[in-house]
Amino acid sequence: MRPDLSHIDTWLFDLDNTLYPEESGFMREVEGRMTEFVMKVTGLAREEAYALQKKYLAEHGLTLKGLMLHHGVDPAEFHALFHDLSLEVLAKDAEMLAALSRLPGRRFIFTNADDKHAERVLGHLGLRGLFDDVFHIGSFGYAAKPDPLGFQRMIDAHGFDPAAVSFFEDSEHNLKPAADLGMTTILVGGKALASTAPFVNHRTAKLTPFLITARLKETT
Repeated sequence: MRPDLSHIDTWLFDLDNTLYPEESGFMREVEGRMTEFVMKVTGLAREEAYALQKKYLAEHGLTLKGLMLHHGVDPAEFHALFHDLSLEVLAKDAEMLAALSRLPGRRFIFTNADDKHAERVLGHLGLRGLFDDVFHIGSFGYAAKPDPLGFQRMIDAHGFDPAAVSFFEDSEHNLKPAADLGMTTILVGGKALASTAPFVNHRTAKLTPFLITARLKETT
């Protein structure tokens, strides 16, 4: 059945592993550099550093937030780790560009990454001009997804009506606060179809086919 998104006029997208497939392996490179940074900051061996990295992610929604709170890490120093990563594994997708272009209303990025990373990735994918704004980690004062405060700051900044917003994410737990606010939630990626979370409205392994087949609001 075609997903009915005819009530949507605001389109909210996570960036990493959502606007490009997880299979690209790009986020494995990000994660590897993150582990090396945790090793440097804490003096831990790789295995212990990786475990701490995941612990902070689970507790705070963002490894960086744990590093800031417990180790005084400067977020600018942390984000600079990823600004020279090669983007060659990320392929431009003409079908996705067309699918995004047909969406009526406003389009936004909502990411726990910083502004430079978001601009680099969107530019490489040829998608930068399709979005009205990038709401990045600095925009919401490091109240990272799934912190409801980050969602509320985004709503306040852009005047969203949550009932008319769809939110696309590859991380299931980041959809819970969106659903609580009344947004339509779409889980994207290889694990999406196996999800049974009651707060997920739609599930799709791949973003582009979902957007192409969705029923949209009619425009005149």
